Amino acid sequence: MVKSMQITKASIRGRLVIDLEASMSDPQDHDFSPRANIEDSILHISNEGDEASTSFELDSEQISVAERDRMIEMRVKFSVEGMHGVLTHKTPMPMTGPNAKKLAEPRWKTLLPLSM
Repeated sequence: MVKSMQITKASIRGRLVIDLEASMSDPQDHDFSPRANIEDSILHISNEGDEASTSFELDSEQISVAERDRMIEMRVKFSVEGMHGVLTHKTPMPMTGPNAKKLAEPRWKTLLPLSM
């Protein structure tokens, strides 16, 4: 189940590209089925079967590209609050310690049909 969603950026790269951050309730939760629609100049993205949703106001160029393609490219960054815990003992020189590696960030990229 999706706890919250937020659109961070909308840009045009051949088609309309939306960057979204989705906060999940549980690390084992895989229930994410996004739906997108445009009403006037506002893009609404919601999860099917959830009340979690977000909206973003588009400019005229972004609306014309979305109407032309009838789809958006969505890049999603998933997160789970408290999944990795809190680091209590930091290594003085991180490049030599066990914390030198970056934690994995789950990301997802898809084409999403757009209803108007």
